[in-house]
Amino acid sequence: MHAAVIVFPGSNCDRDLQVALERAGAKVSMVWHKDTELPTGVDFVGIPGGFSFGDYLRCGAIAANSPICRSVVAHADRGGYVLGICNGFQVLTETGLLPGVLLRNAGLKYICKAIGLKVETSNSVFTARYNAGGEITVPIAHHDGNYHVDADTLAALKAEDRVAFTYVDNPNGSMDDIAGVLSQNRRVLGLMPHPERMAEPAHGGTDGAAMFDSLVQNLVHA
Repeated sequence: MHAAVIVFPGSNCDRDLQVALERAGAKVSMVWHKDTELPTGVDFVGIPGGFSFGDYLRCGAIAANSPICRSVVAHADRGGYVLGICNGFQVLTETGLLPGVLLRNAGLKYICKAIGLKVETSNSVFTARYNAGGEITVPIAHHDGNYHVDADTLAALKAEDRVAFTYVDNPNGSMDDIAGVLSQNRRVLGLMPHPERMAEPAHGGTDGAAMFDSLVQNLVHA
């Protein structure tokens, strides 16, 4: 499986995402935001956490207008797989690949700690190795992770089983405790927590590793 990890000025989890994917067996290409095309043969695109362009304007808004994001959107429109983590989730909402917006945390403070997540669905290549209804522990590190959508979109996300993860103890005020959502075709996932930071024993836990194992194995077999 060939993965591309996008790098913006201010990305700080790009190497973490690369390592997590490589540990799961993927070939990884690092792609600079000014590139106009993804590498040939890419199956999957990862948009990492960090503070792209210093989080000026809305978080992720400038990154979403980088040259490479046009290719990321085209990749997703062709049915390609995309994962956006933290700032990457913000970028995905800004590109329109996922609905909603990430607002300032309800407490108006940056939060960095390990938190409990409930797996709401196992029906995606990202979550297939988790049990729906189960709980995992994954770190968060964000200032603008307060997920909101309009009432009709929220109803659709629930009806279509597109809420991937919810917070066990909501740290940021996100609507209905939502921590991650899927696109309509279930091939794009955005989430605020950082599974790549809980992907090997040295991290203090491996609950995030199943996401990358599932992704790589499912795409290899596909």
